[in-house]
Amino acid sequence: MDDGLVKKIRRKGTVTSAFGTPGRINHDSSKFYNSRLYEGLETEKRVDYIENQLNPSVLNKILCKSSVKMDELPDNSIHMMVTSPPYNVGKVYDRNLSLGEYRLLLKAVFSEVHRVLVPGGRACVNVANLGRKPYIPLHSYIIEDMLDIGYLMRGEIIWNKASSASPSTAWGSWLSAANPTLRDIHEYILVFCKQTFTRKTPTLRQNTISKNEFLEFSKSVWTFPAESARKVGHPAPFPIELPYRLIQFYTFKDEVILDPFVGSGSTCIAALKAKRFYVGYDIDKRYVDLAEDRIKEFPQLNSSTTFENMDQSNLKQGHSFLRENEVAYRKKIKPKAKNIKHKGMGNKKKK
Repeated sequence: MDDGLVKKIRRKGTVTSAFGTPGRINHDSSKFYNSRLYEGLETEKRVDYIENQLNPSVLNKILCKSSVKMDELPDNSIHMMVTSPPYNVGKVYDRNLSLGEYRLLLKAVFSEVHRVLVPGGRACVNVANLGRKPYIPLHSYIIEDMLDIGYLMRGEIIWNKASSASPSTAWGSWLSAANPTLRDIHEYILVFCKQTFTRKTPTLRQNTISKNEFLEFSKSVWTFPAESARKVGHPAPFPIELPYRLIQFYTFKDEVILDPFVGSGSTCIAALKAKRFYVGYDIDKRYVDLAEDRIKEFPQLNSSTTFENMDQSNLKQGHSFLRENEVAYRKKIKPKAKNIKHKGMGNKKKK
C-alpha cells in the first residue's frame, strides 16, 4: 500500500464496509454495532468506576470455605477472576450433581464473583466439554448462565493441548464409519467482563506485558501442553501458563486475582509470577494445603524475601514477601473507594 494512502487512512480512519476492511486503523464500526444483529443484546453501560479496598489480611491467602458466599470481599474490590471449576464427573473432589444442580452451583459462585469485581473487571472460565453419548457442551451452558447473571462476553480462547505427552486414543470405531468419535485435544477459555469492556486504573498502574507476549496472547488459539495430574497431585490441574497469559493480558501490575475453585493453586502462582496479588477459595483442606505447598516451592519465592516467613518479627524487618506487597497494595489502592466517571461506549467502536 502506498505511503500516501496509509497516511490518508490513518487521518480519516477505516469504517465497516459490506466487503470488509483491509485494516483496522482508528476504525469506526458503529454501523456494524447499530445493525439489527445486535438488537435486544445486553450492551455495556455508562458507569462510575468504583474500587473498594480489600482487607490486607485476605491478600495472598487461600480460604478453606465455599465461594458461594465470599463475605471477606467487599463489592467492587477484585480486578479479575480466573478459574477452572470442578467438572462433576466423579473425580475425588467432585460431588455427584445433576447437570441442573451443577449449573446452579456455578451460577451461584459466578453471581458472587460479579458482585466483587470492579466495573470492567474480567472473569475467565477454563472448561472442557464432556461425554459422547450424548456430548455435553458445558461451555455453552456456562455462557448462557453468565449472560443471564449480567456479564458481557468478550470472546473465547481455544486451548489446543495437542502437544501434550499423552494424546487421547478414544477414537471409537477404528477405521470405520460405524461410530467414530472426535478426540478432544482442546478446552475453552471463556472471557467475560462486568458492565463495561474498558477497565480504568485510578492510580495509573503499569502494564507488564511485553510486545511478543501481547502478539501471542491476543490470538484466539493458544497451544501449550496440559499439566500432569500425577506430578502435581491433583486430579485436574491446569498449567500455570494458562492463568499467567490471562493475567498478563487483562490486568495491571499489583491488582488482585480471584480463583473461587483454587484446586492446586496454579492461578495463585501465576499471579505472583506476574507481580499481582491473589485470593483463593477451596472447600477441600487437602487441596488448600497442596496449593500452599506449591506456592512455597515456587522458585521465584525461594529467595531472601520468602513467602513462608510471615511472623510479626519478619514483617517488621521487611523480610516477608507478603508484607512488602501489602504495603504496596495499600499505597496503590487508596482512597478506599474512588469514583471515576466511566465513559463506557463512545461514538466510535472497534469491531
